[in-house]
Amino acid sequence: MANTEVLEYNDIYQELKGIMIDGRLRLSRQNIVFKNSKTGKVDSVQAAEVSDGVWRRVARGYGIKLQLRNGNFCKFDGFREADFDKMADYFKSHYQVELHEKEMCVKGWNWGTARFNGQLLSFDIGEQSAFEIPLANVSQCATGKNEVTLEFHQNDDADVSLMEVRFYVPPSQEDGMDPVEAFSQNVLSKADIIQATGDALCIFRELQCLTPRGRYDIRIYPAFLHLHGKTFDYKIPYTTVLRLFLLPHKDQRQMFFVISLDPPIKQGQTRYHFLILLFSKDDDLSLTLNMSEEEVTKKFDGKLTKQMSGPLYEVVSRIMKSLVSRKITVPGNFVGNSGAHCISCSYKASSGLLYPLERGFIYVHKPPVHIRFDEISHVNFARGTTTTRSFDFEIETKQSNQYTFSSIEREEYGKLFDFVNAKKLNIKNRGMKESIKQNYDDYADSDEDQHDAYLEQVKAEGRIREEAANDSDSGDETDESFNPGDEEDEVDEEYDSNAGGSSSSSNDEESDSGKQRKVPAKRPKVVKEKPKKKKSEGKKSKDKDPNAPKRPMSSYMLWLNSNREKIKGDNPGISVTELSKKAGELWKAMGKDKKEEWDIKAASAKKEYEKKMEEYRKSGKAESFRDKQETPKKSKGKKGEKPSLPRSVSKSPVKGIGDSFKSKEFVSSDESSSGSEASEKAATTPASSEESGSD
Repeated sequence: MANTEVLEYNDIYQELKGIMIDGRLRLSRQNIVFKNSKTGKVDSVQAAEVSDGVWRRVARGYGIKLQLRNGNFCKFDGFREADFDKMADYFKSHYQVELHEKEMCVKGWNWGTARFNGQLLSFDIGEQSAFEIPLANVSQCATGKNEVTLEFHQNDDADVSLMEVRFYVPPSQEDGMDPVEAFSQNVLSKADIIQATGDALCIFRELQCLTPRGRYDIRIYPAFLHLHGKTFDYKIPYTTVLRLFLLPHKDQRQMFFVISLDPPIKQGQTRYHFLILLFSKDDDLSLTLNMSEEEVTKKFDGKLTKQMSGPLYEVVSRIMKSLVSRKITVPGNFVGNSGAHCISCSYKASSGLLYPLERGFIYVHKPPVHIRFDEISHVNFARGTTTTRSFDFEIETKQSNQYTFSSIEREEYGKLFDFVNAKKLNIKNRGMKESIKQNYDDYADSDEDQHDAYLEQVKAEGRIREEAANDSDSGDETDESFNPGDEEDEVDEEYDSNAGGSSSSSNDEESDSGKQRKVPAKRPKVVKEKPKKKKSEGKKSKDKDPNAPKRPMSSYMLWLNSNREKIKGDNPGISVTELSKKAGELWKAMGKDKKEEWDIKAASAKKEYEKKMEEYRKSGKAESFRDKQETPKKSKGKKGEKPSLPRSVSKSPVKGIGDSFKSKEFVSSDESSSGSEASEKAATTPASSEESGSD
């Protein structure tokens, strides 16, 4: 075990300002590296800096506390008890450090001894430590009579934050320094209290800042950055700077300088995770650092000079890079259709620019978003919702966060798809998009898509629904009392001017006036409504017995009913559809051991159902219910069988003559001669007969 070159542990937690950060720990001969799984931030400690190590029992199992030679401490939790032997051998063979075990005091006493050990304040009860306070987390120290109050930096990611701790310091009988003052001096010497003491290295006047918005004077101090505006002031320690970005604007005349911060700066309840400065490429600057030449050379190792000049954005970025010791990220090889390194789009109803970088995407500027490739689950190219000349680019992270960049010009599709494909990101609709083989120049000039897979899919679904509707309509027409084809033939016979059975009055009219006889208006077709009730009646035979025991729910439905309100509380305003989707994801991610509880409940409910169902069958109620369902079917006979009426009868009610006025002979003479047709016309049109008689 001692010869192992590298040790790696997943699901390890680092303590930082009151919260435990999930990540991965890697131990090698040269250093100890912890990578934050949420932000990707990497903290590294050189192996030579480790002076002592402690193994102890903590809330998350077991943890180690490493003391560094500069007085700082590192704490990592989440180990198993079995990891101690392997890690102790590794520390001893590679770091020459003895990893010893130490017990924590859990008595709950609130009196003891305060010991200062480097950057750590330990409150000990006897030889055991009750709790420890990293002095770097102290933001203020106030003294009173026999009392010292410590205030702490707040962490926005913590659900509950410790605001202050008060220590009662009993008076000392010995002559000398006041114990309260001595306690305060020990804290202040190690506390992270930002004080603008001394002169700034340089000052930049009236720089345009997009986030937070306004113009600020930026004062550069050795340990922090001071933004001074008309309304607000911000102090940004260099230790909170996570990344630096220098991004050219799409118009090629301006530059964005983006500073990623963790933790963010605050303005009331607003948190700014990014500081975005906007520069014009035409602005030049010459300045002199407020340091001697020897100090500049010694501190910055030739990266800066006392006299600096050049474009304003270049001078600012060089100074920030040297002070925070971070690399500046610039756009990579991606070039859009317009020739720029970015793509115009919209995010959350605000327009901005999306920059595809070598290791992620960054959106500028409102709100700024940075997404690393290693935290992306998949991407999706979606059809634009408002116009066919644009598309949406969707990114979903492994934490189930979704980002949708909309209104991207479709001319950018080819370049962006090739970039995503080259970076080997998981494309959700890869098969659909790779089937689009088209010339992007022709695509840009055409008003209609040559091939749209989504549109084809919608059309196919529409055809299926239409065919299903036609099938259902044809099935219903078997219950109708008329045939549309026969109806048209009958109307032609009835109103044909050459019909042999026309009345004498119509002949007189034709002889007296040489005009063509007006054909009476066609009678409106009487179309019966589709017998919707018949379908429901047909389904009654399939209805469940209302007296039968209710079927048991599955394990998933039992879990969902129990956790529905909790999901709503965690996601305020979530829709029913999104709630179902979220619940499905949670259930899928749940381990087998947690699902086992609901499987047992579902199995128990199923057994209870089967027992009740057996008792119900034995009671004879199920058989009587089936008999009641079958009896109406036998009495009604075959579906669609009912006394058929001639088509003339089914249409005659429009003229006001009911079925009761028809004689038996008339009803049965369906294929009568023209004379019977004339009598039918006389029976159905009494008004015309009366007029002919009067003439």
